[in-house]
Amino acid sequence: MKICISFALMSFIILSACGQEQKPLDKQIGDKAPANRKALIKDNLRLPTSIKTGAEQTEKYLPLLKGKRVGMVVNNTSIIGKQTSVDSLVKRGVKIERIFGPEHGFRGAASAGISVNDEVDEKTGIKIISLYGKHSTPTAEDLSGIDIMIFDIQDVGVRFYTYINTLQHVMEACAANNKELIIFDRPNPNGYLIDGPILDPKFKSGIGIQPIPIAHGLTVGEYAQMLNGEGWLKDKVKCKITVIKNENYNHDMEYTLPVKPSPNLNTQQAILLYPSTCLFEGIYLNHGRGTQFPFTIIGAPYLKGIYEFSYTPTGIKGMAETPIFKDQVCYGIDLRNYDTSILRKNKRINLNWVIDLYKASPKKEDFFNSTLSNQTMPVERLIGVADFRKQVIAGKTEDEIRASWEPGLSAYKTMRKKYLLYK
Repeated sequence: MKICISFALMSFIILSACGQEQKPLDKQIGDKAPANRKALIKDNLRLPTSIKTGAEQTEKYLPLLKGKRVGMVVNNTSIIGKQTSVDSLVKRGVKIERIFGPEHGFRGAASAGISVNDEVDEKTGIKIISLYGKHSTPTAEDLSGIDIMIFDIQDVGVRFYTYINTLQHVMEACAANNKELIIFDRPNPNGYLIDGPILDPKFKSGIGIQPIPIAHGLTVGEYAQMLNGEGWLKDKVKCKITVIKNENYNHDMEYTLPVKPSPNLNTQQAILLYPSTCLFEGIYLNHGRGTQFPFTIIGAPYLKGIYEFSYTPTGIKGMAETPIFKDQVCYGIDLRNYDTSILRKNKRINLNWVIDLYKASPKKEDFFNSTLSNQTMPVERLIGVADFRKQVIAGKTEDEIRASWEPGLSAYKTMRKKYLLYK
């Protein structure tokens, strides 16, 4: 017992001295967090032998930035210790000429889908160019006076999470303007998962560009190599990239994000359920937006009497100002304490939540009707294929639906291996 206590105390001292201790995601949402709070806190301790992100390995890239004028594509997940990578590099004497912000903005305060304007960062005085406003691709003017670009954004490994689209646009701009791009790689918290149908080009949109499955099983650095290698960049250009790899990482490792990657992925539970529960953005149900538990609770007023669990979505600034079924009591399912190790064990997204809720719905004709609310979209944009809606309505099982994803999914898994930087 004494040995265990001493080790714990020594680890805490080491963590404090290194400035590596991070605030677990569930601490950001108060006492109503899921029951696995202790597990999240334990998982989040950063021991000396734990994963080290690309950004943290300054010795590998500071020499590349010496004397250079730098542009950084960053947001609130771009951290080194407890500081943003921008703040940290400025203190180290790096000349940051311009910041480029993705969806939700540089400081991560804008709601999903909300256009973000250009601005000047109050803390550093550096100009911020929005890549989620008037344009999504940096222009030649945006890149003028910049010698080298850095991409440092935490992804969650899902096709409809827009940061990999930002990566593509930045790579295309760098290639067109002869700028090198350094990528600070970060772990994929859903890295174990490679699942879902391959995106049909007819459903290409702002939440899906390339022919990849829902969960792609890649880090940002690996995905950048795939974009280059498969000739997916505009006009098949090649971007000169340097990936600063993670240390002590592989795709099967559990990784708890130190900060929320976007306003509505505010818990580790939400991040792990997201590949499955984001499909409800294409269904006439509330999926937790307007609460502190998005993507972990799902319901609708019309399910009263069918499900006992209930909650009431409200407007929350910076998260969901006008959620579907705002101020109405919703009844449905509570996944806040769902054992996500089941997903990891099966290595599958869960389609049964959609199937079961459709079967239970007394309003089947409205279930996939995205015109009933401006907070929903056609489910085809999320799932990526035309058949899913018809399959659920026809009563197909999960296994029957999955069979329709082949041979595309297996072919992707084989192709993916060419671009792996980690096991």
